[in-house]
Amino acid sequence: MIAADTIVVVDGEIFGKPANAADARRMLRALTDRTHEVLTALSLAKIPGGPEALHVESTRVSFVPLSEKDVDDYIATGEPFDKAGAYGIQGIGGRFIWRIEGCYFNVMGLPLSRLWTTIRSFGK
Repeated sequence: MIAADTIVVVDGEIFGKPANAADARRMLRALTDRTHEVLTALSLAKIPGGPEALHVESTRVSFVPLSEKDVDDYIATGEPFDKAGAYGIQGIGGRFIWRIEGCYFNVMGLPLSRLWTTIRSFGK
């Protein structure tokens, strides 16, 4: 069994999925021209009675400066509403990111390398 959940953290504040357009706007304004952290908790269990593992993967993401028009236009696409931090690196929101430190797939919500190495460790 595999479970994962992702959050965005900026200045100690946790951003999940935005509740509405105003919430998405607030999050995107907080991320503009800054670096934040994306954390994904990954839980694996080999059932029945097999090994279990829990990891938290961290990736640092840096945004370019965003204008109010950039934010409004992005919100109008609808993309921010099902994404932690109100953006998707794999979609239109990827244009706002100028640098990442860590796993790209973690920012998408599933750190594939960590998942693969953990699954392989279960076979030992």
